[in-house]
Amino acid sequence: MGKKLSVFALVLMLAASLLSACGNAGNGASGGDNSSEGGSASGGSAAEGEIYIPIISKGFQHQFWQAVKSGAEQAGQELGVRITFEGPETESQVDKQIEMMQAALDKKPSAIGFAALDSQASIPLLKKAQENNIPVIAFDSGVESDIPVTTASTDNMAASALAADKMAELIGGEGKIAMVVHDQTSVTGVSRRDGFKKQIEEKYPNIQIVDIQYGGGDHLKSTDLAKAMMQAHPDLKGIFGANEGSAVGVINAVTEMKKEGRIVVIGFDSGKAQIDAIKNGTMAGAITQNPVGIGYETVKAAVAAIKGEKLEPQIDTGFYWYDKNNIDSEEIKAVIYE
Repeated sequence: MGKKLSVFALVLMLAASLLSACGNAGNGASGGDNSSEGGSASGGSAAEGEIYIPIISKGFQHQFWQAVKSGAEQAGQELGVRITFEGPETESQVDKQIEMMQAALDKKPSAIGFAALDSQASIPLLKKAQENNIPVIAFDSGVESDIPVTTASTDNMAASALAADKMAELIGGEGKIAMVVHDQTSVTGVSRRDGFKKQIEEKYPNIQIVDIQYGGGDHLKSTDLAKAMMQAHPDLKGIFGANEGSAVGVINAVTEMKKEGRIVVIGFDSGKAQIDAIKNGTMAGAITQNPVGIGYETVKAAVAAIKGEKLEPQIDTGFYWYDKNNIDSEEIKAVIYE
């Protein structure tokens, strides 16, 4: 009986040893492996000889970021590098994003892709990356620093100016309008606000912007803001929502206030709610970026920077106007996302 117990104990020890070995293998970083993770800082430190590029986005809750992630994964697979993709739960969590950036630096990556929620708050960590010879590729939003070797993004000033032209055209060149912007700390928030506002003020003297509010990209908060705007200005003719969450909030507000067809809604970005709103007439149209292209170009630029190749300071990933007239075209279907 004692001999049988000893053999049984030995078998258990061998099994435990094998399971432990398998677990360690799964947790370790493997060269050339491509992975993506969202919501929290994760992914092991870079393994010797592998190219590891953590991508830190501004959020994870919008379909826009899922499309960026898809493009980054595609480039990672094609170029044979390992990426992780993560972002805070909401686009107002600047502290959480800074923690993710710190965690990424601690893993000693080959390069980092970074879309800053706050262009100032991240600068100390960007300096740390520079001191450790880790190239930083800014994407979607730039930062007020020359440390990133390039920025892969839409020309947000030009894109929001086009949105302003469309608004002016659709309200007949005169009247009161308002804006719901996602924030005033990121480059995208500031550029889209200023690009739209500047275009209206310089080209359309008979249009008055009566209110600009910031909803943090949260569609519930943006809904409340847009409803308050309509209550304060019953003669409002249009509202511009400067990102996906802002635009969805405006759509919901117009629907709840039963002002469909009486308020011209123009948005930015894509997503199922905006596509449905354009098709049912609640939203006149929107600017869409090329989020898959943003993710793809970010990883591609990171690999080039790691190899020491010279990069232009800006990679323009393009933008498009879409409405009910072209939403089903092949060109637009390739850049909108649900």
